[in-house]
Amino acid sequence: MKRVRLFGPVHWTKFWICGGAALALLLGTWWTLVALQLVNPFFLPAPASVWSGGIEMWRSGQLTTDTLASVQRITVGFLISTAIALPIGLFMGTIAWVEASLEPIIDFIRYMPAVAFVPLTIVWFGVGEGQKYSIIFIGTFFQQVLMVMDNVKRTPREYLQVGETLGLSSTKLLQRIVLPASAPAIWDTIRITLGWAWTWLVVAELVAAPDGLGQRIMVSQRYFDTDRIFFLIMLIGVIGLVLDQFLKFIGKRLFPWASAEGV
Repeated sequence: MKRVRLFGPVHWTKFWICGGAALALLLGTWWTLVALQLVNPFFLPAPASVWSGGIEMWRSGQLTTDTLASVQRITVGFLISTAIALPIGLFMGTIAWVEASLEPIIDFIRYMPAVAFVPLTIVWFGVGEGQKYSIIFIGTFFQQVLMVMDNVKRTPREYLQVGETLGLSSTKLLQRIVLPASAPAIWDTIRITLGWAWTWLVVAELVAAPDGLGQRIMVSQRYFDTDRIFFLIMLIGVIGLVLDQFLKFIGKRLFPWASAEGV
């Protein structure tokens, strides 16, 4: 019996073959359940019906408008969160008194459900774009900053000792050792938290939005249009998959020292 190598690299062709096979199995199972009438089509519509519903929205222009609106909100809101979380997490991971001062507050807030802030953000910012950005921020920032802090704190102590032996200042240690050592992990944190940002965006759009994929899901729910609901949910998943793989590809190019052969 061939031994499975733990933590071993996977060539990109095998990666996509395995992923494609798993997706085909999932779609085949879905189609079989519907074709054999094992599930009520109202609860699990046929793949063909879901596809037809999506094509109909695309032809009407709704799908393009809603997708662009959601992507724009994600881009702005997530960039705001990341731009603030990165420096704060960096300082929390390297300066003890900054960590001691901020971590209890951030821990306190991060356990508060972001969805509970939706009514308050409507009061604070109205139903405009600022409200959507604030939900993305609340749902993403507090988790993100702590993850960045942990990424920075995992810098091997041996690296720092070598730098100190060479007489590097704190600023030089940060620039030449801490940042290069923690950058790959921070990039993975960005990938992970981008998925969370999409979750909170859809929550914000479900409550108050003139357009967006979340708003379109809510409209479809009112009319019990499960075909469109399934399509929109799957579309969000496809967008997330594409973004995640794109960031993964960029990360391998930015941080080649952290990448093994294969995927």
